[in-house]
Order: sequence, then C-alpha cells, then structure tokens
Amino acid sequence: MPQPAIEALAADAYIYGYPLVADLSMVDHVGSKGLGSLAPAPFNRFGHATALAEPADEFVSVNNDTVYSIAQLDLSEGPQLLHVPDTGGQYHVLQFVDAWSNNFAYIGRRATGTAEQTWLITAPGWHGTPPDGVRVITSPTTIATVVGRNACDGPADLPRIRALQEQLTISPLEPGGVPAGLPEPDASVPGELAFFERLRVWLAAFPPAGPDIEYQQRFSPLGLLDSGPSPYLGAAPEWTAALVRGLTAGKQRVEEATRPAEGTPSGDWSANLHMFDYNLDFLGPGTLDEPRWRIADRRAAYLTRSAAARAGLWGNHAYEAVYATAYQDVEGRQLNGAHAYTLRFDAPPPVDAFWSVTMYSLPDYYLAENPIGRYSVGDRTPGLVYGADGSLTLVLQRERPAGDAEAANWLPTPAGDFRPMIRLYQPQAAVLDGSYRLPPILPR
Repeated sequence: MPQPAIEALAADAYIYGYPLVADLSMVDHVGSKGLGSLAPAPFNRFGHATALAEPADEFVSVNNDTVYSIAQLDLSEGPQLLHVPDTGGQYHVLQFVDAWSNNFAYIGRRATGTAEQTWLITAPGWHGTPPDGVRVITSPTTIATVVGRNACDGPADLPRIRALQEQLTISPLEPGGVPAGLPEPDASVPGELAFFERLRVWLAAFPPAGPDIEYQQRFSPLGLLDSGPSPYLGAAPEWTAALVRGLTAGKQRVEEATRPAEGTPSGDWSANLHMFDYNLDFLGPGTLDEPRWRIADRRAAYLTRSAAARAGLWGNHAYEAVYATAYQDVEGRQLNGAHAYTLRFDAPPPVDAFWSVTMYSLPDYYLAENPIGRYSVGDRTPGLVYGADGSLTLVLQRERPAGDAEAANWLPTPAGDFRPMIRLYQPQAAVLDGSYRLPPILPR
C-alpha cells in the first residue's frame, strides 16, 4: 500500500480507536493510582473520593459539583451484584461506560429514582438466572466503568456523602472467580507506535458492536488485526513514518472537533447536546433509545466519540446533564486571564436538579488553580449576591474584585487562556430543545 494511503488509513484508525485507548488507559490509571482524593481500588470494588475535585485531579473536565465513586468492572470474574443506597431524594447518578466509552446504562434520580436498589451486572452473552426481584444490566464489554456522582453542597455535606459511599457496594454473584485484568501491550514497542500497539491488543480483547466490525477490517494493513507478536517491533522505517504522520493527522482532526464549529457566533456557548449520542447499539436501563439521541451516521459518530473522549471522557448524555463550553467573549476574543469578564444570568437556568459554572485551563481542560480554592460557582454556592430583579452576575477574572458583592460572585481565572464550562443537571425541555440560550461572556 502506498505511504499516502497508509497515512490516511492511520488517521482514520486513530479517530476510530482513540476512545478505546483513552478509556482503558484511564481505567488502568484510576484503578492503580486513583484520582485525586479517590483512592485506587481493584477490579469490582468502588474507590471513593473523600473531597470535591481539585486541580491535582488531572482528569479532563472533571466536575467540582459532585463527589465521585468509581468502580472498574472486570466481568470475566462473573456477574456482579450492585447495591445502591437510598439517597433521600438527593441527586445522584451511576453511569455505566463500556471499554469503547459508550454510556450504556444509568441508575439514579432521573433514571430509576433515589430509593434503595439492587442490580446484577453481567458480561455480554451471559445466560444465567438473576436472583428474584433483581434487575439486570448487561455490559457490552467485559471491562466497564461505573462512574458514581453524588451532589455535594460543600465540605459540611461530606459526612452525608461518606455514609452513602459506605452503602454503595459491589459483590460477586458467585464468589471464587478471578478477574482476567486488562491485557498488557508489548512495552518494548517504540513510543511513537505505542498507541497502535495498545489499540491492537485492546481491539482483540474488547470487540466493538457488530456493525463496527466490518469497518474495523479496513485497518488490517496497519497491523491492528494481527495476533501474536507485535508487528511494530522492528518495523520498516518508511512504514513507521507513515503511521506516525497518520497518527498526527488523526490527533489534529480530533482536536479540531473539540472546538466550536465554524460560524458559531462570538461569545456563544457551545452546548453539543448530542456529543454522547454515538452509542447506537447497547442502550440499557436509564438510557433513552430514541432517534433524537442517536447519531444517524455511524461513521460520523466515530469522530464525535473521539472528541467526547478527548474533551469530556465519561461525560453523560444530555438528558442527564448538559455541558456547555465557551472559548471566546462576546467580541470574539479568546478568553484569557489578562482580561476581566462578567456573566449575567437574568434568571436561573431551567434545570430539575442544579447548575454550575466551572473554570478550566487550556490546553489540558484541568481545573484552574487559584488562591481561594474556588473552582466552580452555581446555585448551591453560599453567599452569592443576587440583583433586586433576581439576576446573578458572576465575575470572571484573575485578581480578586474590589467590591464585596463582586468578590462574593467571583470565579477566578488562570493567567493564560481558559475555557469555562456550564453544567445543567437534569435539564428541562427548554434546554434540550434549544429554546433556552445561555448568556454571553462580556468583557469588563
């Protein structure tokens, strides 16, 4: 195959496979090293955060509204019983994500209510009998992630969260099984080809949805379907160079896809209500299996899936939570800590749970460090000062504002470029049909 063809195919392979590699790399990282205050945990056990996220939690677009409980599932051990405590009406969600980053089920306030529940989580193809009265969630892949979020109103609310975490448990249906774990790529493959080696090994271990298998066959000339020893050891320099160029081109396309579409008006928030609609095949409990929540073009969904994994890995469908981002002020200038801004809400955003604005630095999408330790502001933030008409004006700038009212409504920014994100939990119809518009960011 000519080198230009290899390069183009490698770019497509990167876009197709990036979500699998990003997801499983994070599975390995969180399981072995934890995430900030969330301690590492073995497969089929929850790790619980003990505090709200901070800048040390280097996870793309991590939220600062909820306390995380995360379990990495390895269903090769056998089906797992999940016990969920009663949260007393308080917002919580357990989001189920397969190895390809597909959201395939939800448990929680919106999806199944807040009463005590027990579920059985099974691997694909399981044909056993669940215990009486226990509902089943089938995972599309043997490795999966449960991302739990409990709404937290600040440090004083942490004891309540901790009590719930102690009751959130996973246990095997039949004790005695041993998790197979995550297959290990060949560590001796040169670093420039390590992505393709991970993709090769994990493609074999975690097959995609049936309709994707035919598309995946295209990548055979890249060695991605090879079994046995890695084809990337001692590979021809010309072939290696073509793969690397393709990988670079694929990365660029994914990065471009995370930015607002061309023609987006200056200052508008970009809220892609369908960023997580790429799961077309495995829609279990708590998901909405409706045409408007499914990307019609399967191939277009591959790029959407990669962009979602890059800028918001483990994010929810819009009907659970909407994520809106802004890169520019109303005058079309990149948001930067050298300038000061305001964000005025004439009325609260229409949500059934709660909303927030969180600050992230670029290019990593990590929480932005600041001297007062405030990383988000929302309807649960104590001490906010509202106008006589019920409006709320937030101040976005690096230095502390002079006035007490402005200081109370201050969301600190980093020194350089930044990107805030507005989250709307359990958004109402006006958000989901696009009739509600978020206010623009104004320079001061």
